Amino acid sequence: MFTQTGFFRILTISAFVIMIVSGLAGAAEYTIDKDHSHAGFQVRHIVAKLQGEFKEFDGSFSFDEKNLADATGTFTVKAASINTNHVKRDAHLRSPDFFDVEKFPDLTFVSKKVTSAGGKKYSLAGDLTIHGVTRPVTFEMEYLGSDKTPMGERHAGFSATLKINRKDFGIVWNKVLDSGGLLIGEDVDIDIQVEGIEKKAK
Repeated sequence: MFTQTGFFRILTISAFVIMIVSGLAGAAEYTIDKDHSHAGFQVRHIVAKLQGEFKEFDGSFSFDEKNLADATGTFTVKAASINTNHVKRDAHLRSPDFFDVEKFPDLTFVSKKVTSAGGKKYSLAGDLTIHGVTRPVTFEMEYLGSDKTPMGERHAGFSATLKINRKDFGIVWNKVLDSGGLLIGEDVDIDIQVEGIEKKAK
């Protein structure tokens, strides 16, 4: 037989469980639509900015449109899929001088915290792994909204940018120019455009 204290303890635990489940109920799961997403970067080359991208990537995220603070997500890029529209240069970038794709095939980002920066702007903090080195980073992120396609699928979009120093991730190869400058810049601007498709409930 339950005592009055035991009965109220059960009620309290039940209420706590309901609160947790209710908080998760608003979150929806999405997979990245690779046909409408982009993983790009930009780095200085002598006196200009060289642009490139990664052609193969995957990921998923979960969020409640009314409360992005609880959003979570992962993003994985295949290092060997790097593309700068120059075959010889891309082969060099895949080599041990840069990404060393045989040893470190994946670049990954795992989100840890989302903080509002006003309006639809957010700070997205998490762990970024490149070249086998993991470091905490914070993307500047914009929520672009969500809507249903004519096929009835709900899509959600995000734009995220980040500046890193490639030397922080063990990518240090360079050449000194006659002027004393460097062939390749150390700072890399990362630009991620994500469109996700909501997973259908089973």
